[in-house]
Amino acid sequence: MWVVAVAGVVVALGTALFFLSRERRASARVDGMVSRLGGEVLEPSGSLSSAIDRLGRAADRAGIRETDTVASADRLAAALDALAQGVVIADPSGRVVFRNVQASTFVGARHGDALVEQAVAELLASGCRGVSDRRTVDLFGPPRRTIMVAVAPLEENGQIIGALGSVDDMTERTRLEAVRTDFVANISHELKTPVGALALLAETLNAEDDEDVRQRLSERLVHEAHRVGRTIDDLLELSRIEVERSPVREPVAVHLVIAEAVDRVRQSADLRRIKVEVSEPSSRLTVVGERRQLVSAIGNLLDNAIKYSDEDATIAVSTSTDGRTVDISIADQGIGIPERDLERIFERFYRVDRARSRETGGTGLGLAIVRHVATNHGGEVRVQSQEGEGSTFTLTIPAGPGPVGITTTAEAG
Repeated sequence: MWVVAVAGVVVALGTALFFLSRERRASARVDGMVSRLGGEVLEPSGSLSSAIDRLGRAADRAGIRETDTVASADRLAAALDALAQGVVIADPSGRVVFRNVQASTFVGARHGDALVEQAVAELLASGCRGVSDRRTVDLFGPPRRTIMVAVAPLEENGQIIGALGSVDDMTERTRLEAVRTDFVANISHELKTPVGALALLAETLNAEDDEDVRQRLSERLVHEAHRVGRTIDDLLELSRIEVERSPVREPVAVHLVIAEAVDRVRQSADLRRIKVEVSEPSSRLTVVGERRQLVSAIGNLLDNAIKYSDEDATIAVSTSTDGRTVDISIADQGIGIPERDLERIFERFYRVDRARSRETGGTGLGLAIVRHVATNHGGEVRVQSQEGEGSTFTLTIPAGPGPVGITTTAEAG
C-alpha cells in the first residue's frame, strides 16, 4: 500500500517539476522579448507571471518611444518642408525615401523641369557610391531659370547608408551676380570717360598760352567735373532707393510732390526755354508713399523729358485717378524712343542715343531710379512713345485714403 502512495507522490512531483521547467523556459523567452524591446531584466525569477508583467511594461515604453520617434520624424519633415531648397534622401540602393515639398515639384515634370529630376536621380546614384557631386541645370523657360543640384553620401560607422541631395533655385542669385558684374563694368566705363577727359583737359590747359583757348578748356573742365558729380549723385540716389525697398509710407499730397519736382528742374528747363505745363490736381488727392522717393522719380522723368526735347518745346504734366491708384503722366514733344529700345530704357546706363546723352550730360541712371521707386511703392511705370513725335511716361502709385479730388486744369510754367 505504501508503495502505491510513494509512486503517486513521485508522479505528482515529476509533473510539478515538468510544468515548473516549462514555466521557467517560457519566462526566459519572455525575458528575452523584454530585452529586445529595450526593457531591463533585473534578475531572472523564473516566474512566468512576473516576466509577463515586465513584458507589458517594456511594450508600453517601446510604444511611447515609437510614438516619440514618429512625432520627431513629423517635426523634421515639417521643418524640411519649410526650407526654400528642395531636399531628397535616398536609401543605399538609390531609391528615394523622402522628398520635401520643394523637391516634389520636379517629380513627373515635363519639358525642362524633367532635366532637374534626371540630374537628381543620377547624382543620388553617385552619392550612394560615396561620391559627392553637383550639377548646374539651365532651364531656358520661359521663364529662364538656373537650378543647382548637389548630392553628398550619408555614412554611419564607416558604412554608406544612403545619399542626401539638395535642389536650389539659383535664378535670382545668378541674375543679381550678372547685374553686379554689368554694374561694375558700366560704372567703370562711365567714370573712366569723364575722368580721362578731365586729365587730358588739365594737361592741355597747363600747356596752353592762348587766353581764349584756356577759357574754353576751363569751361570744358567744369562741364566734365559736373558730369562726374551727377553720375556719383545718381549712383548714391539709386543705392539709397534700392536699400529702402519698404519705405515708410504715409499719405502724400500729389500736387505738392509735383510742385517740388518741377522746382528741381526749373533752372534746366529755363536754360533751354522749355515750358512745363502742370494740370494741377485737387489738393485732396494723395498717394501712399515716401515723399523724397516720389519727388526723385517725378523729377527724373521731367529731367529726362527736358534733355530729349528741342528748345522752346512744351512738357505737360497731368494726373488722373480711379480711386485705387493715381497716374502721374509726363508728356514731351521730343525725339521719341525707337520701339526696339522701349523694353530696355529702364536698365541702368542704357541710352537710346549715346551721342545725345554725352551732349546733355545724362548719366543713364534716371529711369532706373524711377523704376525702383515704382517697385518700392507697389506701383509701376509705363511708357508710350512715337519716334520723332515724343514720349509719355506714366508713374502709377496707390492712392491715399480719404476723398478723391477731381483733376482741374491750371498752368505752371
